[in-house]
Amino acid sequence: MRHILIIGAGRSTTALIQYLLSYAAAQQWTITIADADYSLALSKAGGHSSARAVELDAMNAELRQSLVKESDLVVSMLPPKLHIEVARDCLQFKKHLVNASYTSDAVQAMNAEVRAAGLTFMCEIGLDPGIDHMSAMLLLDEIREKEGVITAFRSYTGGLVAPEHDDNPWHYKFSWAPRNVVLAGQGTAQYIENGQLRFIPYQRVFEQIRPIEVPGAGSWEAYANRNSLAYIPIYGLENVPTLIRGTIRGTGFCSAWNCLIKLGMTDELFQIPNASEMTFKQLMKCLTFGGKGGVREQVARVCGLPAAAQELDKLEWLGLFSDEKLAIKSGSPADVLEKLLLEKWKLGPDEKDMIIMQHEIEYMMGNQRKFVTSTLIQEGSNSSDTAMSRLVGLPMGIFIRHLLAGNDVPRGVVIPIQAEVYKPVLKELSDYGVSFKEYVMNY
Repeated sequence: MRHILIIGAGRSTTALIQYLLSYAAAQQWTITIADADYSLALSKAGGHSSARAVELDAMNAELRQSLVKESDLVVSMLPPKLHIEVARDCLQFKKHLVNASYTSDAVQAMNAEVRAAGLTFMCEIGLDPGIDHMSAMLLLDEIREKEGVITAFRSYTGGLVAPEHDDNPWHYKFSWAPRNVVLAGQGTAQYIENGQLRFIPYQRVFEQIRPIEVPGAGSWEAYANRNSLAYIPIYGLENVPTLIRGTIRGTGFCSAWNCLIKLGMTDELFQIPNASEMTFKQLMKCLTFGGKGGVREQVARVCGLPAAAQELDKLEWLGLFSDEKLAIKSGSPADVLEKLLLEKWKLGPDEKDMIIMQHEIEYMMGNQRKFVTSTLIQEGSNSSDTAMSRLVGLPMGIFIRHLLAGNDVPRGVVIPIQAEVYKPVLKELSDYGVSFKEYVMNY
């Protein structure tokens, strides 16, 4: 009997849990689902005979460690800053660890100890990061095997709303952690383009966007995502002149989001005094210092836009110019924005999300210049069975099954860029209808 512990039962765990439970009896697995919200953990267990739910405050070290100690493998679905606590437990008690988040410096620093212990800490094996790494490495390795010379690599991913349920001016609804959306882009985006390093500070990330054409899905826009430079050695592209990783959004989203940044609505570092008594209009006046005209005109000046701009229409649709109360007892502007967006960007019960992932690779094959576009488009079934949940959870579940079966997997703190990982995971994903369409042009 093997014991799997899942810490965190949020939006992205549904497909992972269902996958693991579908193999539980045959593989003799028991699955513990631990979350601060016991009712949520219980609902994800679904009464399955191989699953149990546990109430867990992730910072309760004693209970957390007791659960880790009795497991064979731990899946951390906690906020990224808490992964290190779980990672330390897993190293102490010699347990494998899997998560879908970017690898922090603190976790990466454990690599030598993890490897020496014969353990695998597989990070970045969800959607983005995850499927993006695996599908990219498959393409890149195939090109290199044919002795192609890669001259540009661009990769874009977006968790979006399906076209039939796109009924708001932002062309967006939540299918994953709202807090991550509110804080997206913070830090300095870094990439290389035509041999020139590019550094974009947070206050300009949503200004410097690029249009994206997606075969079968039309026109979109993308902003640079985090530190793309870190993936130059990881992907084996040390001499490539262009490497960019970005996030896809609907046309017009980024310029409107940039207004929220300029207003300070994504700031989580200060608490709004008397928030429970304040209206959105009053908050806007506090952030813009008032001045001539109404609140829309005052916001327009801060954003550097005419008052009739479509970006202001999007802010007004959110209710930022209204006399409605903030509806929080206390909190930061980011807290206010998150709560507001949870209502405004909520998927209805029968509404679908959509994932778009697209790689664009330019390479030379002898004297022939080639351009390949590899595109994944996936829609969910409803607000519970989302494409986001599937594409985050399935790669994790498939890898866990291979690891617990004793298949050859790398040891240490790793991400899924090795052929022995990405080939079987991508192959099984295709059985679930998760596959890319490739278009190759010579020019």
